[in-house]
Amino acid sequence: MKNYHGKKIAVLSPVAWRTPPQRYGAWETVASNITEGLVARGWDVTLFATADSITKAKLHAVVAKGYEEEPGADAKVAEYRHLSEMFEHADEFDLIHSHYDFMALCYSRLVRTPVLTTIHGFSSPKIMPLYEKYRDGNFVSISESDRVEGLNYLATVYNGIDLSLYPLAAEGGGDLIFLGRIHPDKGVHLAIAVAQASGRKLVIAGIIQDEAYFNEQVKPHLDGEKIRYIGSVDNAGKNQLFSKAAALLHLNTIPERFGLVLAEANAAGVPVIAMDLGSCREVISDGVTGFLVKSVPEAVEALDRLSEIDRNACCRRVENHFSIETMVSGYEKVYAGIFESAQTD
Repeated sequence: MKNYHGKKIAVLSPVAWRTPPQRYGAWETVASNITEGLVARGWDVTLFATADSITKAKLHAVVAKGYEEEPGADAKVAEYRHLSEMFEHADEFDLIHSHYDFMALCYSRLVRTPVLTTIHGFSSPKIMPLYEKYRDGNFVSISESDRVEGLNYLATVYNGIDLSLYPLAAEGGGDLIFLGRIHPDKGVHLAIAVAQASGRKLVIAGIIQDEAYFNEQVKPHLDGEKIRYIGSVDNAGKNQLFSKAAALLHLNTIPERFGLVLAEANAAGVPVIAMDLGSCREVISDGVTGFLVKSVPEAVEALDRLSEIDRNACCRRVENHFSIETMVSGYEKVYAGIFESAQTD
């Protein structure tokens, strides 16, 4: 493959949170990992993100802090200041790599610079008319399962994580853990049901995204001992949980798009019990790095099989499939295809 490292890449990150986020922020995490991975391999990269973002690339910012982290901030104002700034500088770059969902697509035909969009998931059927309008754009999916017909997908590139952030917890412990958004989609209530049926302790960590759901289906079960909620955690907090975990429960109620926390847990050697929906079967190797289930009873049964999982094998699979290096290598091939196509047009 021809070396295109002299090309200038703009990575467009969201501005809900800092890039990389201090706690929650999956899209910002991936945008950061791609940016740092590209820089490490010699690319000329500019990251468009919040001003407090941390990067080895050039940083271009007009929004001081993530709107989720600044009380009183207007999300739409922040987003469109950020987006317009990026596209007003489009001609300074050879490629724009967007992690900004459908909104950035609206600018893509107004500039000559090619725009590559990584689709981190389709948040609602209401956004699909925009993807339909721009279906001939350049798209990458983050899993084979999270695709819709008719879009011009150039590849599937799995998300990559920084393995150095998740040291192997060789022994683990007896706790069950849940890490993620407190939302019906993520099945926190099902994790609670598994813990209650098995008699194991469950520690729940993550931002509350649905207050009514938390108050009705989570909070009544919290007793401070058997089932605990500890709020959102940073990487150090995650590793504390991983070090004491027998398994991560990820009993999603809708098809998973990728599931970054699945790879993070496996990187630390923690087996994952996941609902067999969407990308879970792409990230988790059933019987090797965890178990895929279809119900609460199956998840309870899987707990009795945790001794079959080799924690080192969990870590090795992440190294082979979900590292930053593997992800960046995949994107380099996509970039090369776009540059070669531009040369022949």
